[in-house]
Amino acid sequence: MKNVQTIFIKTVSCFFILLFVYASVSKLLDFENFQVQIAQSPLLSAYAGGISYAVIIVELIIVLLLTFPSRRLIGLYLSTALMSAFTIYIFLILNFSDFVPCSCGGILEKMGWTEHLIFNILCVVIGCLSVLIIGRANHNTHRKTALILGISNILSCILVIVLFFKSEYIIKQENNFTRRFLMHPILKVKSMNLENHSFYFAGAKNEELYLANRSLPQNLLAVDSLLKKAVNTKIDLELSKYPFKKIEIKVKDHHYYIYDGNVPIILKGKLGDVKSKIISFNDAFFSQLEIIDSNKIAIRTLSSQTRNLTLGTILINHNGKNQVTLHPDLLEKQLDGFFDSDGYLSSDPIRPTVSYIYSYRNQFLVMNHSMQLIHRWRTIDTTKIAQIKVTSLSNGKSKMSKPALKVNGHAIVYRGLLFNPAQLRGRHESLNRWKESKVIDIYNTESQEYIGSMYIDNIKNNTMSDFRITDEHLYAIIGNQLVQYKLTQSLKKHFKNGEAENRVSE
Repeated sequence: MKNVQTIFIKTVSCFFILLFVYASVSKLLDFENFQVQIAQSPLLSAYAGGISYAVIIVELIIVLLLTFPSRRLIGLYLSTALMSAFTIYIFLILNFSDFVPCSCGGILEKMGWTEHLIFNILCVVIGCLSVLIIGRANHNTHRKTALILGISNILSCILVIVLFFKSEYIIKQENNFTRRFLMHPILKVKSMNLENHSFYFAGAKNEELYLANRSLPQNLLAVDSLLKKAVNTKIDLELSKYPFKKIEIKVKDHHYYIYDGNVPIILKGKLGDVKSKIISFNDAFFSQLEIIDSNKIAIRTLSSQTRNLTLGTILINHNGKNQVTLHPDLLEKQLDGFFDSDGYLSSDPIRPTVSYIYSYRNQFLVMNHSMQLIHRWRTIDTTKIAQIKVTSLSNGKSKMSKPALKVNGHAIVYRGLLFNPAQLRGRHESLNRWKESKVIDIYNTESQEYIGSMYIDNIKNNTMSDFRITDEHLYAIIGNQLVQYKLTQSLKKHFKNGEAENRVSE
């Protein structure tokens, strides 16, 4: 009987030695990938830098303890506690997390998570049996051995649980620029060829898309949800009458809107109709425009008094006497009030909110349809102050004297979520993966919460230039390709309905 117990203890010790040696060596041989994987872990995201080293060190220490018979009991205590920690971690992953990463290394990466859970439970069982056998051989009472075993395993599980919930809070509320990628949020369905690389999204109605073309600014292309039928409409414009420089088109509900902020004119027409009418003339010059509804338009303009970028609205009246209202307190000046306040307007087509995300700092605003501030949230990037350098010229104008650090892209909002094409690589992210795709960060506009991120892969070295979200799909323009992706439940479950709380921030 004693020989059987001795063989069992040696076998279990050798098993743990092989397991931890193989796992630690696998991590070391592909350390960059291991850090990327561990950064995706709901348990370890916020601590990926230090823990990526600590896990390997702990595994190797356990191997050394198990190698020497005089230290084998301590090694088995630690082995069992570590496997208990891994077991509770997998339980939390399967039951309380949207993210299911792999950070084990070696052959364990090939296991499914249920099989992995069973494997870990068996490891805990044989580890506990080995400890009890050695404890009895050393003339320790079962009660003392079981007490130490229980305390060590319980403490390791408590540590995992505390780290899990603390990391979740840090990632969502106090992020240190660590991204977590949602589990298959989109699935590529189909694509269609476009004539050139100059297309952009003018809007969407249900699942029908409307694309405009910067090379042919009077054209509006309607594409069905199957990406099979495309109907082009050439809109009549009096180009000789108005000195348009950069015509853009937006679609909202059953109408299209044509504008050029260099010329203070906004035209409106019914979809499918080549004729349009002027709804705003000489009301305001503007650099950006968003359609809120049929009677209200959000704009970004330059204040004639402060020379700072300012947000405002144009209220369209049927009698032709439109009302322009500016809100100079929304955009906060950091350096010059112009370059440092640059960003992108977006109106949620489902919920009564408008957003503005800064290009050069980690902040975005959420406003109601009256452009009253509801929230001022931060993105996961750590750039709080715009890193730009501005030089004043002798003619009174200013320009950037060196390239600025761009943080955020042309974000859009849909159903209470802000989708931001990120401009900077996060901590522990693969450089190759970053070069091969565009990353979209997703935020809840009603709370200071980072939902997660997703990749949009490049096509033939072309990166995504524009995108739109609908209830069922994400559409992206990549080079001369219009690509349709189906939204999965891991993303759609975060959508909000059409009712929004319209309160104003204090």
